[in-house]
Amino acid sequence: MTRPDRKGNHRSKKKRITIVLAPVVAAAVAIPLMNQAGAATPSEVSKDCAEDAATLENCEFVDVQVKRNNLGPNKRVSTPSNNCGFTTEREKSFGVATSVTRFITLEDGFVAAADSKLGNSFFEVGAKFNTTEFNLSRDDKGTGFDFSRTDKVMPDHVGFFMWSEKRTDVSGFLKATYKEEQNGQKVFFSPKEGGTSVHVFYPQLLKNGTPDGRLWLRNVKCGTPEAEEFQGGSSPQSAEIRAESQQPGFGKGGANVTDVEIPLSEIPAP
Repeated sequence: MTRPDRKGNHRSKKKRITIVLAPVVAAAVAIPLMNQAGAATPSEVSKDCAEDAATLENCEFVDVQVKRNNLGPNKRVSTPSNNCGFTTEREKSFGVATSVTRFITLEDGFVAAADSKLGNSFFEVGAKFNTTEFNLSRDDKGTGFDFSRTDKVMPDHVGFFMWSEKRTDVSGFLKATYKEEQNGQKVFFSPKEGGTSVHVFYPQLLKNGTPDGRLWLRNVKCGTPEAEEFQGGSSPQSAEIRAESQQPGFGKGGANVTDVEIPLSEIPAP
């Protein structure tokens, strides 16, 4: 009677061992699958596309929406000229310069080389919207203007030039095709298929190659908070960095600010 009992106990132990091992084997199989799937999350797709990863067969920008004449940030594009303390307007010489280029909003520090799969896709999409009416700057090479002119600064004011470029805003998503399947599929999207959160801004150019946009002379009343950042010994470069994203648009500076638009015909061709 004792032997059958021992055999029965021995068989039950085998079953217990099998039950314990089964989850371990399943977990071991699941790990590589999770690793493969994780390589194609939206952020990984963006990273692979930006770096033109060797694992990619192709990466392209798929356009969904387009908006013409989108105004870019308001930038100061000349050194401020100080006429504070004077009771008459004074003629001042200004050096006015800026550059426009294709701009992509995806992730901080995002760069797609022109010769990469994605860089080439951005160029092709830009060509698609390039017409006789709207000449677009489609690559990542800057174009702009750099000239000198004389204008009058108002009494007790600081004067400088402001610029806002016109852009064509094309929004859509990234489509990445991998060489090898990952978790059963080769095509992945960032941030999602049909999404419109990836924006590519193509600067609009005039027929003579000059950037299209709005250029204006801004006079700011001395002794006001608006004028403080443009007075003193700070360099034009640091002042521009501080002011670039905070400057109000044309005619929106308030009672202490006077704006006068400069016709684009007065901007010399590059």
